[in-house]
Amino acid sequence: MIADDCTYLDMEIYGGQAKTPNLNKLAREGLTFTRCFQTAPMCSPTRHNIYTGLYPVRSGAWPNHTCVYPGTKSIVHYLRDSGYRVALSGKGHISPREAFPFEHSNDFSKNEPGTRPFFPNLKKFIAECRSSKTPFCLFACSNEPHSPYTQGDASAYPPASLKLPPSWVDTPETRESYSKYLAEITYYDWQCGKLLGLLDDFGLRDNTLVVVVSEQGSAFPFAKWTCFELGLASGMIARWPGKVKPGTQTDALVEYVDLTPTFLEAAGAAPQDLDGKSFLPVLLGKSNKHKTYTYGLHTTRGIINGSEAFGIRSCGTKRYRYIRNLHPDTLFTNAVTRKGGDGKAGFWTSWERKARAGDAHARAMVAKYQQRPAEELYDVQKDPHCLVNLIEEPSLAATKKELSTQLDSWMKSQGDKGAQTEEIAHTRKANFNKRKQKNRKKKNE
Repeated sequence: MIADDCTYLDMEIYGGQAKTPNLNKLAREGLTFTRCFQTAPMCSPTRHNIYTGLYPVRSGAWPNHTCVYPGTKSIVHYLRDSGYRVALSGKGHISPREAFPFEHSNDFSKNEPGTRPFFPNLKKFIAECRSSKTPFCLFACSNEPHSPYTQGDASAYPPASLKLPPSWVDTPETRESYSKYLAEITYYDWQCGKLLGLLDDFGLRDNTLVVVVSEQGSAFPFAKWTCFELGLASGMIARWPGKVKPGTQTDALVEYVDLTPTFLEAAGAAPQDLDGKSFLPVLLGKSNKHKTYTYGLHTTRGIINGSEAFGIRSCGTKRYRYIRNLHPDTLFTNAVTRKGGDGKAGFWTSWERKARAGDAHARAMVAKYQQRPAEELYDVQKDPHCLVNLIEEPSLAATKKELSTQLDSWMKSQGDKGAQTEEIAHTRKANFNKRKQKNRKKKNE
């Protein structure tokens, strides 16, 4: 089950304010990951990353609204070869179809508390698989808590009572948006609970591996669209009765790119030549370690209100996150900074107004978000909101060198040429060739 733009620290299970009773219960029944990451903090490349087991530049899917290179295979192909039916319900945001030939329905994104029956297509799919004794893999992909925030009961989160993250500017608009966003997280929790109940109804609980992830961070500043810690970090909970020990936690470093190889190994399918590495030993309690480094990248080229070019690359360990801004002289813009903000929430303009009025914190946060240095380094254990840049700290010179060198090595292995790769990011949008052909046709008319 996949959320949509959910900062994991906002979830109750991770100490956040959004009530998540169903996920809290799932955590008591399974394993909670505290150091899970995805590579590209935007919806589309994140999902390509999950389904292919490949990092974004290697697969071709690194900007938003993207597509993989021709001939790229996904978990659908690999599991079908092992006799599985593979379905996706809800948000897709992947392309082209031949790379992701899921059995598709919209149940998981369309059902609401007043809707009856719940998940009719999912019920049919699971019933068919059970009656034919066919193993299945299902990705249930919500649209929540993606902006605009329209689902859930915001009255459960009075704006004045909320504690805002330290990187945010306290304005009425921010609090109102945050209230609605938290309500959508609780709505996502409701969706997860209903689907988990469906597994119980079909008697499949004890023989099903369930994984829930929160996706990249929220649409508020310093999360989605960035390589700050809360842009790349994700919540993840796994339950597998009899195999995953209930009520446990792990700080093993894992990435979304590892999910496909993990699912393949769990299913007994043939291993593939992928960037990801199975963390099944962590799930089974045989190891508490997986990776030493995690990686991140972001491009503004071709996104809504994006800078013409503002590439970001990152490498992190359990304690530190190194960020390299490829275009530090460029003003950083995206959907958050457009007039009205992401989802027309209006909070960004309220930040700017407060900054212009002389508020020191507002000035500092607006500047930090839009004016980036060439390099940044954060102690994310002490500073998960990435407020204090330690790049000039003499005692961390060796850490900076280690992470910078590791980032260079990863980029080289992926064919990522930094600024050159950013220049062609817009050509990797799913509709680029169609638009190109349309423009050529108009020119010839």
